[in-house]
Amino acid sequence: MKSLSKSLCCLLVALVATTSVGAQERTLEQVKAEVLRRTTDNNPPFDRLNKAEVERILATLTSLDPNQWGEKWCKAGLEHEAKGDALLKSGGSAKEIGDEYYLAYGYCHVGRYPTTSTPGKVEAYQNMLRMFRKAAKYFDTPLEVVEIPFEGRKLVAYLQKPAGVAKPPVVMYWGGVDVWKEDHQRNSRIMHGKGLATLLIDGPGTGENPLRFREANAERTFVAAMDYLKMRNDVDGSRIGLWGRSFGAYWVAKLAHMYPDRIKGGVFHGGNVHHGFQEAWLRPAMTENAANYLLGPSSLYDSRSYAMGVKSLEEFMKLAPSLSLLDMGLLDKPSAPLLVINGKLDDQAPIADTYLLLDTAARRWRASTRREGIWVSSAA
Repeated sequence: MKSLSKSLCCLLVALVATTSVGAQERTLEQVKAEVLRRTTDNNPPFDRLNKAEVERILATLTSLDPNQWGEKWCKAGLEHEAKGDALLKSGGSAKEIGDEYYLAYGYCHVGRYPTTSTPGKVEAYQNMLRMFRKAAKYFDTPLEVVEIPFEGRKLVAYLQKPAGVAKPPVVMYWGGVDVWKEDHQRNSRIMHGKGLATLLIDGPGTGENPLRFREANAERTFVAAMDYLKMRNDVDGSRIGLWGRSFGAYWVAKLAHMYPDRIKGGVFHGGNVHHGFQEAWLRPAMTENAANYLLGPSSLYDSRSYAMGVKSLEEFMKLAPSLSLLDMGLLDKPSAPLLVINGKLDDQAPIADTYLLLDTAARRWRASTRREGIWVSSAA
């Protein structure tokens, strides 16, 4: 009887926990409302899409099944790709053709979002790659698809150089677990306008990067890209900046501390370095919080676990602490200059990691100036 009571208590706890997590998930109708809000506000990944067309697609969705999601959104993409092909064949203008192909990419981008964890989303992603590269032929700033040799494999990246700038410096730019190299044209255009070239690349565990986030020294994919830029004679490979967003910002902090002499500066844009890899933060983030995540916390877990290459939440919790840059001893080492950005209410990357980067940098600076005989107050 005691054993039975214990079993029932465990079952009750499990049911309560499941209900608590489920209560945080968005329903189909809530997701549809959020999609329409983001489309109206021109927010990713629905920026550039046609609201009437989005409403039509949403009307066909009967569940949040990821394969159905991929199929319905990418169906619209295939229609726009066909329109672009027809315009190309009939002699349409470059703008008309490019717009159709870019719309095609946009819809299949949503179809593969947030990650390619099911066959339907893999198919949407393959279509998206083809459509994006068709659209890229019509970009104002030409895009070169580069294949970088990497340990018997290859890294695929996109290089864009601003017009009229001889050997421009380069910003290597990547996203988190759900925003990949095809999805950065808006910010790339801003950098091109400042005379900077961009190398758009997928981080480990995303897109066409051959490594998973969890792999030892996975930052070596970025190092291979830096080596490649150094070899080119049309960009200045000695002046490289980094910009990583969300979960991918981790690599900016790691590279800045490992290769301070090779990097002119980096943008750590809302990422994790230590606290964000601890279970106390991660478990609620991926089961309860993630309020801004389109499909709810479970899809954040889906994206991160796929990038990490793990099969369960418990495996993720066990592995994640090993990624801590603090525990690696890197944060006390010299670093390339970093611009550290985040908000206090971010429920995917703790503000504590932003403060940690700032605090360790301040300690290094104070130690350096004291060695030079200059007193710096503890408030510096």
